[in-house]
Amino acid sequence: MVTEDALLNEAWERLEASILKYGEEPVGTVAATPEAGVKQYNYGHCFIRDFVPSGLAFLTKGRGKVVSNFLIQTLKLQINHNNIEEIRAHMDGARPGIGLMPASFEVEEENGEPVIRADYGERAIGRVTPVDSCLWWLILLRAYTKATGDSNLAHEPEFQEGIKLILELCLVKRFDMYPTLLVPDGAFMIDRRMGVFGRPLEIQALFYATLLAADELLLPEYKIPVHDEIQQRLARLKIHIQQHYWIDLDRVNEIHRYENEEFGEEVVNKFNIYPDSVPTWVAEWLPKQAGYLAGNLGPGWMDFRFFALGNLMSIICSLTDTQQSQDIMNLIARKWSDLVGDMPMKICFPAVEDKEWQWVTGCDPKNIRWSYHNGGNWPVLLWFMVAAAQKTGRTSLGDRAIKVAEKRWLEYKDKDKWPEYYDGKKGTLVGKKAMRYQTWTLAAYIVAKDLMENPQHLEWISFEDFEISGKVEV
Repeated sequence: MVTEDALLNEAWERLEASILKYGEEPVGTVAATPEAGVKQYNYGHCFIRDFVPSGLAFLTKGRGKVVSNFLIQTLKLQINHNNIEEIRAHMDGARPGIGLMPASFEVEEENGEPVIRADYGERAIGRVTPVDSCLWWLILLRAYTKATGDSNLAHEPEFQEGIKLILELCLVKRFDMYPTLLVPDGAFMIDRRMGVFGRPLEIQALFYATLLAADELLLPEYKIPVHDEIQQRLARLKIHIQQHYWIDLDRVNEIHRYENEEFGEEVVNKFNIYPDSVPTWVAEWLPKQAGYLAGNLGPGWMDFRFFALGNLMSIICSLTDTQQSQDIMNLIARKWSDLVGDMPMKICFPAVEDKEWQWVTGCDPKNIRWSYHNGGNWPVLLWFMVAAAQKTGRTSLGDRAIKVAEKRWLEYKDKDKWPEYYDGKKGTLVGKKAMRYQTWTLAAYIVAKDLMENPQHLEWISFEDFEISGKVEV
């Protein structure tokens, strides 16, 4: 009979098999190592966001070299003043901004020598822009520094300049009145059309964590010019998200009675949200003493869907306050069947379907209801769930989530094969188009198990509450 120990050992064996080498040096992990004969597409690439759980797993074993190699090589791929023209020459007219990092890279052979080739979105399905890559890179750099105690890497001039370019890219002045980061559709984990353009929660949580990490890692000569701007943006962003993205029954009642077309500074309905736009499922679904952060917010529009990664990451980086964090965990506990089901956990809830599915997804056959990004269950979210549970003192929920995943994998070990995602309202079916032996699936399991056994490792990726000083205008 297969045991949990055997399952964990297999996860480690598969993670080792996924290591991508540049010459003799490990520089990352491929997205998946499917069986022979399976078309791989770009799953042979190392994706920056995908490598994060892999990197954390290696750090739990003291193997910081794999992570530092990854950070060094990906920094070289960041668009900067020296390489921008060379990179743009291969982009068929596209002109990405300085500071952008690629979505992924692969190692190819050219004239008998290995070369690294990056994809900034110019080859991606839908040509989506990897906004989150530079954010995840900086969060991982901070995790590496905390885990190894090696601050020298982050203090190298090249790394300080790289952090500075990320800040310049994110803090650039735009035609925008909000402290949130405005991004196009498909710019983060949900990289297909799903109506998430604008100011999606996931990007705001990552942006917030990135600002905290940058302020922590920058040396004085790099930090002084941007420190005040970082502090002001953190304060405005935190207040904005906590006040305007928050949804509970009290807030739904408030929106239900909103007046519209209000003008001036002292108005209640600041975003001109129309009461009739509140979906009927929200009030029926939300329990008392529970709540969550909305998926998106913009002029005249609020996305009431629950997005797991954005809510969990908001807890981990203390973007939500203490009560809100507890209320999100209350929601997960009380709506366990909907949000966790048979495989932790659902990427968003509820799924869009029928006519809404047609116009939101563009009739995307991969994003049919309760599948893929449209309400599919993603095992990679297990480590976020466990981290959030640890952060809020709700460890029993983290342990429960791990047991749900283990129950499935122990029973269907030779059939499931560590898939990318699961289908169905409860995540019962292996995803119709899911790649097998998905690296971040097994890495997430490793990290989740480690966080339960070594809760002190939570400090690698969590942030303390940011104290707001003085009056902040939002």
